[in-house]
Amino acid sequence: PFLVSQKRMSNIVVVFDFDKTIIDCDSDNWVVDELGFTDLFNHLLPTMPWNSLMDRMMMELHSHGITIQEIENVLHRIPIHHRIIPAIKSAHALGCDLRIVSDANMFYIETILKHLGISECFTEINTNPGYVNQKGRLTILPYHDFNKNSHDCNLCPPNMCKGLIIDRIQNTVSELDNKRFIYLGDGAGDYCPSLRLRERDFVMPRKNYPVWDLICK
Repeated sequence: PFLVSQKRMSNIVVVFDFDKTIIDCDSDNWVVDELGFTDLFNHLLPTMPWNSLMDRMMMELHSHGITIQEIENVLHRIPIHHRIIPAIKSAHALGCDLRIVSDANMFYIETILKHLGISECFTEINTNPGYVNQKGRLTILPYHDFNKNSHDCNLCPPNMCKGLIIDRIQNTVSELDNKRFIYLGDGAGDYCPSLRLRERDFVMPRKNYPVWDLICK
């Protein structure tokens, strides 16, 4: 029976948002708040796009002597629902193709997944680049470089259209395999990718969160 289920589940691609979907908070806010930079963040928030703001905040953290290890320690204690990890491990064991599409950043996501012991469950992570530069500062870049080209989607923030990412994933998955997609998300940015799903696919919006409200409208 397990082998039969595994074969059936291998036709399913599960796409997860990350913040407030896999973890139970916004990772950007969590790091800023836990390290005591909330006031500066709120002061700068009206002045620039979110993705640019987070890179600026990483510069501020570095200039105040906050180390990468301190950021990692904060990420290691991020809140997560106790049923999430077993659910991800079960879906992976059954043969589902698990992927992440997130407006967080690669450094945060990889650090958290590694700490939780579930990195190997995912075949792909689509998110904003995040890396430690030669000076030891975390640098965060946009997934779509909106300073050069716009992705032309009015539903999504300038740095990332999740709908375009879903389109690419769908195009790389063979139609002959008759793959079915399940998309899980919570935020307004998860509305656009939900519109790209086909009749045989499923969307699982987090109840009473922005994407739920948008779908209900």
